[in-house]
Amino acid sequence: MSIFVPKDRRSLFRQFLGGMYDAVVITDPNGHILDINARATEHFGYELDDVLDQPVSLLIPGLQAEVVLRIRKGLEGDRHVMINANGRNRAGEKFACEVTVSVIDLMNPGDLVFTVRNIEKRRELMTAYRSKVNAFNVAPSALFVCDADGCLCETNEAFRGLFGLANEASARTHALADFVTDGALEGLFRKALRGERVVARAGSFEVTLAPNAAGRKTIGVVGSVARAEG
Repeated sequence: MSIFVPKDRRSLFRQFLGGMYDAVVITDPNGHILDINARATEHFGYELDDVLDQPVSLLIPGLQAEVVLRIRKGLEGDRHVMINANGRNRAGEKFACEVTVSVIDLMNPGDLVFTVRNIEKRRELMTAYRSKVNAFNVAPSALFVCDADGCLCETNEAFRGLFGLANEASARTHALADFVTDGALEGLFRKALRGERVVARAGSFEVTLAPNAAGRKTIGVVGSVARAEG
């Protein structure tokens, strides 16, 4: 989308850029840097004087001149383009980012705005999440996740094998109480919802229950089930 910023509104525009959460890099139509905001300085470690008239590939190595040309052609018709890339800061360190490119008529018609969002932290969190999911699935103990009503949300292979469940979809049609039928389970479950970690015998099973919290709110219960000895 093309944006026109009159000269008498440049100051307001710079204030707007300064308050943005994302890094913003403004270039001429050929990808040479005209301006950056404070967030870009924070991410990349450069002040404006350091990068003025430098190619945007200094900050985002994948955006070479020929790539900028293709992006500019793709912006015809007031569209924006989003790409996944790697940023590179002044120290030479790379970080994953999402870059949205649009057009702004600032100093010249066809100037480009590169809005850069650092997604390195998100990527790290996703990697950690996938690792935990993999560990959950291969654990030899029968593990489960329930909602606050005791309905099964997630189960691992060991849990499904213990109770003869064909797959995850089948498990989700059940409540934990369908398999651990001892009357003590309800009281144990309520304790876990109140924030306690409970290890107790329920019928022929030893059950471990703990609250599943999202922030300060308990949204259900996680735990494990094993056949009790004796």
